[in-house]
Amino acid sequence: MTLHEGQRVKLAADTRLTDWVAVTGESPESPGTVIGSLSLAAGVEGTVEQVVVHDRQGPEAAEYLRLSSLLEDFGPQMPPASRQQLVEKVAALEPHWVAYQEQRLRATVRVRLDNGFVLDDSPEDAFIPA
Repeated sequence: MTLHEGQRVKLAADTRLTDWVAVTGESPESPGTVIGSLSLAAGVEGTVEQVVVHDRQGPEAAEYLRLSSLLEDFGPQMPPASRQQLVEKVAALEPHWVAYQEQRLRATVRVRLDNGFVLDDSPEDAFIPA
């Protein structure tokens, strides 16, 4: 599922939120304490404000893409030994490229719920279209 900015969504499941809160009078170095939690029911609606896709392309996949493009564009003009060397490098990097293509890109969203709360950096699969 791919969400987009401006799309109306709702929470897919009941969601419990907790966070560390600094209590007045504590030193800035202390991590704070949990003083409570907030539960949001499944079905709470809101609007997607931002979608961030986290691309996990490693250096080997990027190098495969660069070298295969080079081979495609200039391979016929290259000396045979150089072309063969490039073909071997591309072949050695191909498993990294295949693995990259098979992995699912992770996306996070910022959603402003109708009740005023904003959920940021939330996995997109926590929401369904409204």
